[in-house]
Amino acid sequence: MSSPLLFVYGTLRPGFDGPMARWLRSVAPAVGLATARGSLYRVETYPGFVLDDAGEVMGHLFALPDTAALFARLDEYEQCTVHFPEPHEYRREKVTVQTPDGPIEAWTYIYTRDVTGLERIASGDFLAG
Repeated sequence: MSSPLLFVYGTLRPGFDGPMARWLRSVAPAVGLATARGSLYRVETYPGFVLDDAGEVMGHLFALPDTAALFARLDEYEQCTVHFPEPHEYRREKVTVQTPDGPIEAWTYIYTRDVTGLERIASGDFLAG
């Protein structure tokens, strides 16, 4: 894959009908399903993804044809740009995800706050409830 990839696991996934999910589908080609090692937690009406070995998180991959422009909009959405107060709720980083064709690196947004007291989404699939 020539374009960088983005792994989405929550409100940006196909199947979620929010304005940012619709926007992402309109500007970035969907590549397919993927999973990542970690845990999902319910943070208000959206999930937080934490890297750990506790489970698998279900998500989708998108190719990012105009990485700088897309990350500018996505970082704003995830509130991890410089004008948001620190500590940011999310940070963007590369992770290894599993696809039907094997492991691949993709960018994603990692939840950075304490998850104590948050409900863990045991299935690892935000859309499954």
